[in-house]
Formats: sequence, structure tokens, C-alpha cells
Amino acid sequence: KYGSNENPLLLSVRSGAAISMPGMMDTVLNLGMNDAVCAGLAQKSGNPRFAWDSYRRFLEMFGNVVLEIPRSLFEDQIDDVKYEKGVFEDSELSVEDLQEVVRRFKGVYKESNLAFPEDVNEQLSLAIGAVFKGWMGDRAIKYREVENIRNLLGTAVNVQAMVFGNMGDTSGTGVCFTRDPNDGTNTLFGEFLINAQGEDVVAGIRTPKPISELETEMPEVYAEFKKNTDILENHYGDMQDIEFTIQEGKLFMLQTRNGKRGGEAAVKIAVDLVHENLATKEEALSKVLPEHLDQLLHPRFSDVESESYVKSVIAKGLPASPGAAVGRLAFTNEKVVENEKHSIPSILCRDETSPDDIEGMYASEGILTARGGMTSHAAVVARGWGRPCICGCTSINVDEEAGELTITLTDGTQRTLKEGDFISLNGNTGEVLVGEQMVSPPAITGNLKTFMEWVDEIRTIDVLANADTPGDAREARKNGANGIGLCRSEHMFFQPERISKVRQLILGDEAQQEDALEELLTYQRADYEGIFTEMDGLAVTIRLLDPPLHEFLPSLEDDDVLTALAEQLGSTVDQLKEQVKASEEVNPMLGLRGCRLGITKPAIIEMQTRAIIEASLNAMSSGVDVKADIMVPLVGKVEEFRNQAALIRSVAAKVFEERGKTCDFRIGTMIEIPRAALIAHEIAKEAEFFSFGSNDLTQMTFGYSRDDVGTFLPSYLSQGILLDDPFVTIDTEGVGQLIKMTVENGRKVNPSLKIGVCGEHGGDPRSVKFFSNEAGLTYVSCSPFRVPIARLAAAQAAVEKS
Repeated sequence: KYGSNENPLLLSVRSGAAISMPGMMDTVLNLGMNDAVCAGLAQKSGNPRFAWDSYRRFLEMFGNVVLEIPRSLFEDQIDDVKYEKGVFEDSELSVEDLQEVVRRFKGVYKESNLAFPEDVNEQLSLAIGAVFKGWMGDRAIKYREVENIRNLLGTAVNVQAMVFGNMGDTSGTGVCFTRDPNDGTNTLFGEFLINAQGEDVVAGIRTPKPISELETEMPEVYAEFKKNTDILENHYGDMQDIEFTIQEGKLFMLQTRNGKRGGEAAVKIAVDLVHENLATKEEALSKVLPEHLDQLLHPRFSDVESESYVKSVIAKGLPASPGAAVGRLAFTNEKVVENEKHSIPSILCRDETSPDDIEGMYASEGILTARGGMTSHAAVVARGWGRPCICGCTSINVDEEAGELTITLTDGTQRTLKEGDFISLNGNTGEVLVGEQMVSPPAITGNLKTFMEWVDEIRTIDVLANADTPGDAREARKNGANGIGLCRSEHMFFQPERISKVRQLILGDEAQQEDALEELLTYQRADYEGIFTEMDGLAVTIRLLDPPLHEFLPSLEDDDVLTALAEQLGSTVDQLKEQVKASEEVNPMLGLRGCRLGITKPAIIEMQTRAIIEASLNAMSSGVDVKADIMVPLVGKVEEFRNQAALIRSVAAKVFEERGKTCDFRIGTMIEIPRAALIAHEIAKEAEFFSFGSNDLTQMTFGYSRDDVGTFLPSYLSQGILLDDPFVTIDTEGVGQLIKMTVENGRKVNPSLKIGVCGEHGGDPRSVKFFSNEAGLTYVSCSPFRVPIARLAAAQAAVEKS
């Protein structure tokens, strides 16, 4: 009976949220204890040590969880008693020792100006309130944020009778997974302690024993436990995480939930469950999360738990792009490129990156910046190229001139690294490590290959890739892309020998412009031919030049580049600076770019179209099955599309006449201006396909500058004004409605209209679900390295819809 001195009942007070949050919510054990109850429990059980051990545990847990007394104050007291008695383990303390611990624990309450409530009903009321309050604790809030747990009103509180693992050598407690959560092996993986309670296992107060030893120490209990784990796994159809207690030889199964697991284990368990007839293929898909694939598809550090790894961590920033990177520190674009020529791996380390760093970023193993967030230039580019990246690492200071990186360590001391020193980046955690860490390369083989084959059987939309070079295209195909949904022609212009020609095109006289176009035609034709060859038989969607021309112009501070360019153009540096200034726009993202550039400077579009058509014919001559789609960017009026489509067709006709051969191609447009979404029924009469540029569509619909959103986005997210970063996860209420309206109105005019999305959202699992199940798109397109994740998200969406 609860509160009885003769026949005491002790309680546990636990949280009970609808979604399991391991370790995030508080628990109070041994509730209902006071001096009189402790004496009664000692007499009733015939085990005074057990009674006093339970009492001291309750005093510590109640004080910490309910009254918020620091746990360290209690730990200091019990450590002092153990030191005085010459013992190391709590279990070695005698009854008298534990009585002294209880006395000192009560003293902790007094020193904290708090009173321990002797009334057991008051204890229960306070404990229930504390567990409810834990729902809004910092760690619980952070966990829900990370796990994207939403729309829960709070937690329930479960009040249960206690069972005791601390009643002697025939009692114990443990935690066990029904399979290995690290590699998925079908064997029990767990630990237990004799004469202990649950927190002893979790807190590491004593060294637990492997679960296999339970078979030797308590064979009957182990046999029953093994039988129960099989029953639970069969019932739930998944690997279970189980807590259990043994009280005087009797087994109690306290809790079970689907176990957390790593990427390798998740895939193996999913495949094994199907082979063992415990799950269907459709059910197996739900057991692998996008982050599991992320872990498997980027190089990984071999052992992040090892002592050598932990000791090597010197700084931490934002984990902007996943994966593991090891290389020598390089502080300039030029140094990275120079290192690459000598096969020296580099980590590009900058205060922040800019488009001028593109070559160095591409040649680097990974990128580290002191400033910038998850949507910064470095982060976006790195994710697109699969480069591990850590941004906003505020504890580092880059001195490019001195060739030094200074890190302020957590203890306030500083450490200096020189250019050329080895460092390692963990893009999954944001950790920066000194020296070379061991890396494991990724591969789609074995269980992962089998699993991804099931994914492709089940998904109902295509997954394409955003790829700008033949190398990107090769990577995309290797990762299972059904084609290329976005080839950004401007990305081909940033290489040094090409960007000088682009600058000549913008700033030169008529003859110089024609010369630049001829050279750029050669480059573009070769690039497109290489991409068509890599994607033999699959569609390649090439977006015509989109960004404002000012992005290609040199900085007015870069004297070396300005001097070389002035010499190239037969001009002076001062004249060149005036030209650059004259080319600047107040709001370039809404200025002369996209189809506006094509209409005002048609020679650029003529060159690009010729390059595409000639590359198609060349590749076809080599036996390649070319499927070219040409995409006109930034259309807001149907007349703009009509103008550009006519120009493209006229150039294609000229090439066909010159070569005496023809090829098929389609002309479509990006829907990235809200006005285009509103008149989709008009544009669909002219265009052969639509592709949503969801980044710009989000930017223009919200009126948020994508480059400046970091100044207010954290406040919006923390205050609940926004639930998600709209540049990461599609805004279904606003932008999503424009997308659905576009699809509906476009297909009324052209029922077979191919419609996809090629913004960053194409690789976001929640956005993919919307595009597949609600918007009815034909395909999504994302960076080559996110293709497997998008494939999984598309399959999971199909299962949910069915």
C-alpha cells in the first residue's frame, strides 16, 4: 500500500509521450520513501541494505529532477563516503554506510535551502508536475526540433509500481537491443548489472556486463528473456530497445520501443526483416531514415567514439554539408589549386567564401569557414558537390597573410595551425579535428544495393540530378539518377580561362565580344557533349544563362585581375573600373538576368543553343542516345518565352541545315516568378515542360532575400513565426499552393506536360513527399549526392499515399 509503513508500495513516475524520446524526459524512481517507510521496507523485505540503498537513490533523483538540485552535490557526498570507507563501488557500501549517505543527502537539501517532503502524497504530486514540466526542458525541445517531432500536445505521465533490481545477487537490471544497433547483426546487444537499478547502467556508475553473460549467471532468466525479445520483435516487426529488471530471480520487462540505429544497421535490419518474413518491402522502407543514407553515402570517419578521435576535436561549427574530409590547410583559392596539381588534398579555410573561390572549393576535400550559416554560399555549393563543409565556426581566426589559423579552445587557450598542416572535418557533426583521421569510403553495394532496388520498384516519380559537368553527370548516374533535371550553364564559366572570356564578352568591343563567343562556344559544346555521353539514353535539361552578368565581373579591389583584363581588352585599369561600376545594378536578382538577358543580348543564347545542338549531333554520331531539353529561365510573361523559343528554334534550324542532320529536343521553362505560376495555362500552350525553380519562387513569394535571410530567420524559427526554413523545406501553405495551381492549370491545357522541380527542395525528404503526393509532379531534381535520399523519400511517399 502506498505510504504504508508495514507493507510499503514504491512507485516510478515516468513520461509517456506519443513518440519515444530516449533519454530526453525525466523519471523519478523509488517514490514514496521517508524514514518510516524505509524502516518498514527493511523489515518487510528482510533486506535493510536494499531499503537504505533505495532511499538514498530516491533522495538524489527527487532532489535533482523535482527540486533541481545539481546532481553533482549528491555525487560529491557519496564519493566522500566511499573514500572514507575505502571502497570504489556503490554496491560495496554497508547498511551503516548507506545510512550515513542518506543523512548527508538530507544535508544537501538543507544547504540548498530546500525541505525534503516527508508526505508521500506531496512527493507524488511534485514528481508528476516535474515530469510534465520536463516536456518543455531544453534537451526535450532540442530533441523534438532535431527529430522534427511536431503537433504533440505534450507528454502523459505514467505512475507504476516499482520492481527492484537492487535486492541482492539474484536481482539486476539492464538494457538490450534485439539486434546490434551499430551493424545490424541479428544477435542480442546489451548490458546488465547485478544488484543495481536502471540509472546505474545508463549513468556508467559501474561497468556493466555484456548480455551474453546473463546466460551463465541466470540461465532460466536468460532463456525467458530471449523468448520475450523474439515475441516483441515479431510483434512490432522491428528491432527493439528493451529495458528490464530482475527482482529476486523474477524477470520484469519494463519498456520496449523501436531502437535507434546507425545507417549501416538500419539498411541491414530492413533487408533482413524482409528476408525473415517479419516485414514487407513497403514496411522495410519506413525503417530507414534519410539521415541513415546520408551516413552511408558520404565518406565517414571510422570510429568517432575512440579516445584518439575525441582528443583531436579542436573546434565546432555548423554541420553545413555531411561527410568526412581530411587534407592540408589552405587559405587561398590558388593554394588549393596548386596543391591539387601535386595530388595534395586540401581543406579550404576562409573567413567566408565567394563565387571567386569556386575553383578552390571544387578542388578541395572540404571547406571550413569562420562565418556564414547553413544556407550560405559555401554551404549551398558544398552540398551540391558533396564536399563536407563546416560554416560559422566562430572559434577560428584566419590570418591569410601570415598563413595561420588560430583556434580558441573551450578552456580559453589558443592553438595555432600553419598552412599545410593536416586537419579533418566531420560535416555530419560540425567537428574540426587536428591531424589525419581514418576515413571509410562510401559504396552502394550489398544490403544497400538490394534496399535501393526495392526503393526504385516502389517509387512513382523520377529522381533526376542537378549536374553541371561530365563528372557530376557520372556521379549522378552512379547514384541512380533518372536523368539531369538542371544543368546550370553558367557554372561552366567560372574556370579561370573561361571567366576571362566571359568578362571579355561583357566588357569588350564588338569584335572582342564575337571572339569571346567563339571560344565559349568551343568550351560549352565540349561540356555538353561530355554530359550527353555520360547520360546516354537519359534526359538532360540545360538551363540557359540565368545569373546577372555582374556576378562574372572582377572585384574593384582585385588589382591583379583588373590589370590582366585591361591588358586583354586593350584598355586601362581606370577605364575598366568605370565599366564595372556602370554594370552594377541596385537589385541584380531582379535585374538583367535570365530570359531578360537573352532578349537584350540574343548572341549569348544563340551561342548556347548552337553549342547544345552541335553537341547533340556530335554525340549521336558516336552512338549516344541524346535526349536534350532546353530550359528558358525567369519567364514572367508568355511573350518572353515565345521570343526565346523562336530564337532557339531558328538557331537549331541553321545548325541542321549546316550539318545535314537533325535531332529531337524540347523547349520548356522554369516557373520561378509568381506571375508565371498565375499564367501557367498560357505558358503551357507554348512550353513542352515546366520545372519549378523553387529557390527563386520561394524568394519572390515570401519577399525574402535568400542571401540575407540569416539576419532574421533564427528569430522567426525560435518564435514559431516559421516552423521551417522555407529555403530548405517547401512552404506548402503559400509556395506550395502556387505549385499545385500551376500543375493543375498547366495540365488542363496540356495533359501530358512534364513538370518537375530543380531547386534545393528536390533533395529534402518532406518536400519530396509534397511534390509526389500533393502536387503530382513528374520528377524531382537534386544534387547528385542527394539522389539516393530523394529516391528513398519518393518511395516512402508512395507507400504513405497507397
